[in-house]
Amino acid sequence: MHCIGQLQAGISLEGAADHGVSNALYLRGPDGNGVELYWDLPQEQWPRTAEGELAMVTQPLDLHALLRERDAPETSVGPADLA
Repeated sequence: MHCIGQLQAGISLEGAADHGVSNALYLRGPDGNGVELYWDLPQEQWPRTAEGELAMVTQPLDLHALLRERDAPETSVGPADLA
């Protein structure tokens, strides 16, 4: 898995996961420490059971979709409370 990590920084990704409520990238920094970069998804997108409880998952993150999102024209300047 080299797609994004080596794309610009020359650092390989060790993993990438979609947890349903968040997405995460896993890599190893230059000093050898493991690093996790994650971001929460909007709550209205969180998967839920029929009873309304969270149904977190661990699935592969679609790195190609992530790159397409990165390259898409920006439609927002940031969180609404900062605008």
